[in-house]
Amino acid sequence: MSIDLTQDFFALFGLPRRFKLDETALEQAWHGLQAQVHPDRHAHLSDLEKRLSMQWATRVNEGFRTLRKPLARAQYLLELAGVDTALETNTAMSPAFLMEQMEWREAVEEAGAAAEISELEDLHRRLLAHAREVRAQLAQQLDDDHDFEGAADTVRRLMFIDKLQQEIDEALIALEN
Repeated sequence: MSIDLTQDFFALFGLPRRFKLDETALEQAWHGLQAQVHPDRHAHLSDLEKRLSMQWATRVNEGFRTLRKPLARAQYLLELAGVDTALETNTAMSPAFLMEQMEWREAVEEAGAAAEISELEDLHRRLLAHAREVRAQLAQQLDDDHDFEGAADTVRRLMFIDKLQQEIDEALIALEN
């Protein structure tokens, strides 16, 4: 058993370094690697080999978590390209995007306050469709155009969308309980 802990996650799973990802291939590769490196398979080995197995398993799991989520995968691709997304410091967004976010948030707040589950579910569906569009734009920027600066901006937009999606989910859960 030998896994190179310095290789990137795409190489680790034998996948091309792209935003568009074959999720089935990722899952199959993850299961295959887990079968090789799971610490239980190495319980009979020396302490050093057990620790190494744990490092491998941790690296495999970290890679799987990163690549299976579109936002994390995009951030990782930008990191590999040497682009700092400046998520903590660059909060500048276009006025149109900020206005759109305010409208979404107001709609969520109003539907939640009025206990309108059907309206929240509709917002949820519409936001999912919008997120798919933004992820398609991100795929174009990362995979085809290699527009990493534009992709960094799109990643920041997708973060707003994901957070709003979480807020809708939380509002739905609160109303259903």
